[in-house]
Amino acid sequence: MYSLRSTLLSYHDNAAIQKKTFHAKKRSLSKLATITSIILGTALSNVVVAKTVSVTSPDKQIVVSIFDDNGQPEYNVEFHGKKVITDSRLGLVFKSLGELAQGFTIEKSKLGNTQNRWQQPWGEQEWIEDNYNQANITLSNGKYKLKLHFKAFDDGIGFRYELPKQAELSQLTITNELTEFSVPMPEKAQAWWIPARGWNRYEYLYSNSALDKVTNVHTPFTFRLNSGVHMSIHEAALVDYASMTLNQRRSGKLKADLTPWSDGSLVKTQAGFFSPWRTIQISDDAAGLLNSHLILNLNEPNKLGDVSWVEPGKYVGIWWGMHLNENTWGSGEKHGATTSETKRYMDFAANNGFDGVLVEGWNHGWDGSWFHNGDVFSFTQPYSDFDLDAVSHYGNQKGVKLIGHHETSGSVTNYRNQMQDAYDLYQQHGVSQIKTGYVADGGDIKRIDENGITRHEWHDGQFMANEYLYSVQEAAKRQLSINTHEPIKDTGLRRTYPNWISREGARGQEFNAWGTPPNNPAHTTTLAFTRMLAGPMDFTPGIFDLAPKGLDAINRVQTTLTKQLALYVVLYSPIQMAADLPRNYLERQDAFQFIKDVPTDWHQSIALAGEVGEYVVFARQERAGKSDGKDWYLGAITDDNAREIEVKLDFLTQGMRYEAQIYRDGKGANWQNNPYDYVIETKLVNAADILTLKLASSGGTAIRFKAVD
Repeated sequence: MYSLRSTLLSYHDNAAIQKKTFHAKKRSLSKLATITSIILGTALSNVVVAKTVSVTSPDKQIVVSIFDDNGQPEYNVEFHGKKVITDSRLGLVFKSLGELAQGFTIEKSKLGNTQNRWQQPWGEQEWIEDNYNQANITLSNGKYKLKLHFKAFDDGIGFRYELPKQAELSQLTITNELTEFSVPMPEKAQAWWIPARGWNRYEYLYSNSALDKVTNVHTPFTFRLNSGVHMSIHEAALVDYASMTLNQRRSGKLKADLTPWSDGSLVKTQAGFFSPWRTIQISDDAAGLLNSHLILNLNEPNKLGDVSWVEPGKYVGIWWGMHLNENTWGSGEKHGATTSETKRYMDFAANNGFDGVLVEGWNHGWDGSWFHNGDVFSFTQPYSDFDLDAVSHYGNQKGVKLIGHHETSGSVTNYRNQMQDAYDLYQQHGVSQIKTGYVADGGDIKRIDENGITRHEWHDGQFMANEYLYSVQEAAKRQLSINTHEPIKDTGLRRTYPNWISREGARGQEFNAWGTPPNNPAHTTTLAFTRMLAGPMDFTPGIFDLAPKGLDAINRVQTTLTKQLALYVVLYSPIQMAADLPRNYLERQDAFQFIKDVPTDWHQSIALAGEVGEYVVFARQERAGKSDGKDWYLGAITDDNAREIEVKLDFLTQGMRYEAQIYRDGKGANWQNNPYDYVIETKLVNAADILTLKLASSGGTAIRFKAVD
């Protein structure tokens, strides 16, 4: 028995882990003998062979095991020696091939490891460690082969499918993905989620429930096990494939549910394809999820070469006034996008150090029911009261760029037909960033197929995954960056295409102007641990007139003023908008100073503390470039519960002194009836100090640590 076990364990990459697997699965002596005989090259006939391949994270705390005990591929995941994902199915189903799962067993495997470090051209973290162990596994049923690629990092795992090129396989249609994520004790796990396949895409308030109450949900899907372990399921590198949502069938079994085409098929592909990575981020606590770089590490490196033309920064815009009905997108007496109004905003931007001015509503198509008739949009013809040449020239004189805007209303064929001319026009006028919009109900993207037939697709189906990426690639040819609104969810493609600079993909600030209900106090404290795990969000913070219709109005911003400041640090985006009207900033110049000071490009970011939906504290160090890179910034926000948080300043550079410029809630502040009570104070601190942050109900604290040595 000792020799059999020794031989078996030598087959795997970690003896101790395989011993646990052996006992957990109660493998029989005959099965051990079978595996051992295969290893020794003396295969036994008429015996079912079960194999297990295990991969550990570099720190040995995460173990993912892939096995074929039941005559099909499955996997499970351990964290600190306990199962956090129990036995879960793997496999794909094709229209012409049937199921590539049952009857597929492990034919061979290859283990390896990588230690790497790479630099983001812009981002929340300049240098990222990319260290993992991996297993590449070939499955076979004797006729076809299917490959599995697993990577184990210290912050989670990723796996994907590869269907290699092989005889008799060419064009294929996927009709089902069998991937499961089986969560132990789902009735005792807490989950934060938004529904999938709904009319409002990703723009919902988050629900909090026991995991076993979840039905069909979008990812990132974040949950906390009864043990306190925090996890989030998502995907990385979504290219030429349908987005994965999660559908809970049996309690605790979350199954991959791919968003379909209009004809019901899921993915149209061919042999030689790779699926996106299925990802599971794992942490002892909630803050650990925020410090993960798993999604970025599972994407391919930059394909664009020199991207020094992609410029992070801050902007203002002709935007909030339309949401408040002070202006209109369409032409007429209240038209917002006029030459004179744009110049006024450019003056404000230049006087306050902002890089650009976003102008929405400048082009023909906004009059009438633009939401339902995107075919009438022209992306090259401005309204008569907007002079593109004059505005561009004025901006150049002021050192302020025009930020372009294209609203499609989901009529993507109309946009595709004009895209190259529209991007050329912007390039000629010095525009370097474009905000694109795809306002349409979920499932109502309008495309015209090759036969001239109108089809309606989902924003997150395979067709739109390709359409969004096409716009980014076309923009890159002209050194344009894209900020996508009503997008497909972020899966880390900003690493591969750094001009995909930001996107929306959740309920943003505009819901506070007209949404019923508006965003609640817990919305942003939940976003940090859910949507923001996917990547940057153009949330558009910085509203100072928190209740333009009165404090008792339904439609208002449910935060204090200093929480709006803290959002610039907490909710990361390389482009941040000062979203309010210029006059409201002029009334509170002292608080406005923080928005003018805070950078959008960081050397490093550290989540210091937090609980999902309750509070979060982030510290970020500015990146050297426009500044010397010595200053740090801190943002802390809370839900509707006031709280005190002690923050150690040991993230500051040892041996240096800093002037802490603190913007905090006043003693009587609360979001309901006293949101404008704030205090600005300074004190000298160093890395040995501890600050006590007092946050009001839906309040926040924003701090600039200005190096003085």
